[in-house]
Amino acid sequence: KAIKEIDLKALTGYKVACDASMSIYQFLISTQGYSKGYGLAELTDKEGNLTGHLVGIFNRSIMLLENGIRPVWVFDGKPPEMKMKLLEQRKTRKMEAEEKLNTAIEADNEEDIKKYAGQTVRITKKMIDDAKTLVRCLGLPVIEAPSEAEAQCTELAKAGIVYGVASEDMDCLTFGAPYLLKGFNSKDEPVTQIKLEEVLKGLEVTMDQFIDICILCGCDYTGSIQNIG
Repeated sequence: KAIKEIDLKALTGYKVACDASMSIYQFLISTQGYSKGYGLAELTDKEGNLTGHLVGIFNRSIMLLENGIRPVWVFDGKPPEMKMKLLEQRKTRKMEAEEKLNTAIEADNEEDIKKYAGQTVRITKKMIDDAKTLVRCLGLPVIEAPSEAEAQCTELAKAGIVYGVASEDMDCLTFGAPYLLKGFNSKDEPVTQIKLEEVLKGLEVTMDQFIDICILCGCDYTGSIQNIG
């Protein structure tokens, strides 16, 4: 009962908080391509700046607006101190992935190039600023979160300002988003809606117990228990 496939039209007339930071990563990865003999290709402007994130945000926004859904784009602020250890680990993994990607390109190994290319994506401040400018040019609201975007998206939903949170990040449920909306891939595909109230009912747990389960399974803010999660 907690997870449903719904048509985009079911959200007509609603506002939806969009996790911009996660979406930008997705758009940059999805616009990467590889052709044997030509190597790795990415969408860029004539000066070589990456533009996949801008194309993605533009198309996603238009798709939602055409279906009568108003997106509210929320951008990350300063990461919480508790997450610094994880961010350092991610930085190290990214550097390792870059080395493996270069090796794969030299060997013209298509499988490994596809595997490691997405792991090397870096988002700069200019890319974020350009994305905010684009959203504002579309006449849509930009919200700059004090910390994590998915937490801010959730607060908007809990306050009833938006219907739900559009993100692939399951943390939104742990933060308390009443509805998590996943898979805004195309206007012809349904969206996955997860209703938190039904999750708690189905698991027969309170919200506090649900949060504890999520922490025990492993999260971004603390170490995990070995062999669990």
